[in-house]
Formats: sequence, structure tokens, C-alpha cells
Amino acid sequence: MNATSSSPLRVAIIGAGQVADKVHAAYYRTRDDLRMVAVCDSSEAQARDFAGRYGIPLACTDVQTLLHEARPDIVSVCSPNRFHYEHVMQALAAGCHVMCEKPPAMTLDEADAMRRAARQAGRVLAYDFHHRFALDARMLREQVQAGVLGEVYVTTAKALRRCGVPGWGVFTNKALSGGGPLIDIGIHMLDAAMYVLGFPAVRRVSAHSFQRIGTHKHSGQFGEWDPAAYSVEDAVFATVEFHHGGILRLDTSFALNIPQQSIMNVEFCGERAGATLFPAQVYQDRDGKLITLCERQSADDNRHMRSMKAFVDHVQGQPVTIADAEQGFIIQQLVSAIYEAAEKGTFVEL
Repeated sequence: MNATSSSPLRVAIIGAGQVADKVHAAYYRTRDDLRMVAVCDSSEAQARDFAGRYGIPLACTDVQTLLHEARPDIVSVCSPNRFHYEHVMQALAAGCHVMCEKPPAMTLDEADAMRRAARQAGRVLAYDFHHRFALDARMLREQVQAGVLGEVYVTTAKALRRCGVPGWGVFTNKALSGGGPLIDIGIHMLDAAMYVLGFPAVRRVSAHSFQRIGTHKHSGQFGEWDPAAYSVEDAVFATVEFHHGGILRLDTSFALNIPQQSIMNVEFCGERAGATLFPAQVYQDRDGKLITLCERQSADDNRHMRSMKAFVDHVQGQPVTIADAEQGFIIQQLVSAIYEAAEKGTFVEL
């Protein structure tokens, strides 16, 4: 079946965890032009429970079984980070369109192979960088494009938690997750910032990484974790330099002694005006007074659903933008460069 068929598109989900439940399946069930036909998870009991709750006919533990027996048109990859590459490549090889959770992959080489495979297969590969789909991000992108801010030369992105270490799953295991707050939450604000800026060309990256809290404390906002098994960074502070002369600063943490419990936002400083992402606001100084040029009263909280809708609509041929494989590669490239710069203590040229 192809995306232009009048029959419902067949959807399969790999990984029956929280994001598959609360985001992917929750969205797919709202559309009459989609039918969930299979779910796969390493836990047979979890797959069967998930299938039962959503009326999905096939529950299995093997991806190839899912692809062969269910013959999906669309596959959502919601498996742990270390499996993204394998599962995306399998789905693309089977002729499926793919929505993959972030991060794209564990390494830059994997993300590169994934984008090339999608291009060769002629299939859509999208990543769920959902913050860029907020109406706030769209509004600021339009303001930047219209020149309201002038040239944006300093951008500050923050994805900070005072003590928000996710102790479940493999979030604190670097070998299995690929990293800590940078690859888990920082990547989201990095993508949102790059989207609003229009993905300017990057010159080089510098960064510092710290592990000072997670190996000693054992409890916080999300409960307990094992400090002896904590192998990811607590915090990363990076500077991305663009060829046009501007910079993007990214601060991200699982644990950092700040007064706020959590900060997820981006600020843009341009020659003519500045802006804040959530809720979106554009402002400038006039004679010492702050003047608001435009604003949203509250941040759009329907980001996940807008991201999923854009993906499905794009698969069906509608002219909507997505977080595609090419931009996913750029974000993976930046994350990899930040980790490398922090490890080596030097600039990483891109």
C-alpha cells in the first residue's frame, strides 16, 4: 500500500514504553485514516498489554516478525537509543515510512547511514523533535524570517534540571544511552533553537562537561537512582559558533544547583529586537523601556501531537515541514561535536 491509497495506512510500533503509549499510539488512534496493526517489545508481556489496550492484532518480540507479518506502511521507533539505528534501518529496508524518537542514533556515522538509507528508499524518516512544532516556535521562526529581530547574533538555549535524574531505564548508563542530559533533553532545545534560526552553517564547537552530583546523590525530582551505576554527565555547557559570526550557547543538566526545578527555554538576541521561545515573545528597548512587539499569552502544550500530525500528513503527500533525516543528522553532528569538544578540551571544527 502507498500513502495515496484510500485504505487506512497500516501502523506498527517498535518499543511499547511510555512515549509509545502517551504520544505515538495516543495520536494514531485519533485518525480514521490509520490503523495500528502491530506492536513489538523485548518484553512479551509488555507488548501484549500494549496491544490489548489499543486493540492491536499482533504483539511480538521480534522486529522482523512485525515487519513480515504486519506489512506496515508506517513504523514508529520508540525503542531505547542504542536500537534506533538497527530498527530504523530494518523498517526502511521493508519499505516503511519511519517516525523515530530522539536522539536519531548513538553515533554520527549511524545518523548518516540512516539519512542515506531513507533517501535511497524514497521513504520519509522523521524525528520527534516536538518542541519545534509548538506554535511559539513557528511564530518566532516567522519573525526571524521577516527580519523583525535583525541578525540574531547571540542565542541562549537552556534545558536544565536542579535534580531531575531519570533513574529508570538506561538514562544514567552512557554505554547504553549515548550520554546524559545533552542527548536526552539538551538536544530538544538545541533543535528548537536551530529551527528558529533556520539552521545556519556551523563553524566550530567548544564545550565543558561535569560529573559532580550524580555519582554522590541518589534521589531527586524523579525518585532514586544508583550513584554507583551513574556514568553520564551531570551537566554540559557548550558554545556553537556560526560562520556568520553569531553564537549559540547551550546549557543542559540532570543535576545542577540552581533555584529553579527545571528550565526549558531559548532566548534570541538580535540587532533590532530580542525574543523568548516559551511562551513566545518578541521585544525591544525604546528609551529604556521594554516594548513587546508580539507575544503569546501561554506556551503551546500540544507539541507532541503537532509533530505526529506533521509526520503523517507529510507521508500522505501534504506540503508540511517535518524534522527530517537531514536536519536530524545536523543535530546529531552537533551533539557528537559537543561531546568530543568536552572530552578533548579543544574546539571541534565542523
